[in-house]
Amino acid sequence: MAPTKKGKGKGNSGESAQSQQAPVNATQFPSCLRLLPPSSVAITIHAKPGSKLATITDFSDEALGVQIDAPAKDGEANAALLDYISSVIGVKRRQVSIGSGSKSRDKVVVVEECAGGMRKSRQL
Repeated sequence: MAPTKKGKGKGNSGESAQSQQAPVNATQFPSCLRLLPPSSVAITIHAKPGSKLATITDFSDEALGVQIDAPAKDGEANAALLDYISSVIGVKRRQVSIGSGSKSRDKVVVVEECAGGMRKSRQL
């Protein structure tokens, strides 16, 4: 007699379908956004300096694509990126800094105390 095949069985098909599906979490964010406890957020950004205007071009799991309206020399594009990100998120400029990648197009921008600021505004 031939051995039984391993695979989809008729008796446990409901169990295997449930175990293969990942639970959907409504608060799950793309991997380009990471929470840094207690109240900071790290954003992976792919910067495109030298554009005519500053705008967000792409939002994916890998990175947030941002065009910058400043040239990539003497830190001008980094300063413009931080100004733009702070204005889009609605935080003060001093709360935004470059965590890594200051000389690369791929950067990690850290937004500090963003969760704490939202809690304070809700109390008002």
